[in-house]
Amino acid sequence: MDNKEVTICGSMKFAKDMMIIATELEKKYGWCVLQCVYDITGEITKEEMDNIVNAHWKRIDISDAIYVVNINGYIGNSTKNEIAYAIQHGKEVIYHEKIDN
Repeated sequence: MDNKEVTICGSMKFAKDMMIIATELEKKYGWCVLQCVYDITGEITKEEMDNIVNAHWKRIDISDAIYVVNINGYIGNSTKNEIAYAIQHGKEVIYHEKIDN
């Protein structure tokens, strides 16, 4: 596969998996993987959450593709929105596990 800049997307319930997968993608393919694993503890304001979300959209904007971590086929609503956003912006969507169309 070509060298790519890839934003990793998936449920935070897979946060540890996403960190491991990001490392593996960099080792195997030499991709620049932009991680979006968050450790949000305590209260967060709407403005802070908006900042985090906007930073994530920016990661997708500057990437060639998104890499969807869909362990056991799970894709949550936020990740579905990320996939739609990526497609609308002409980004390649790569799935960790094969999906049924």
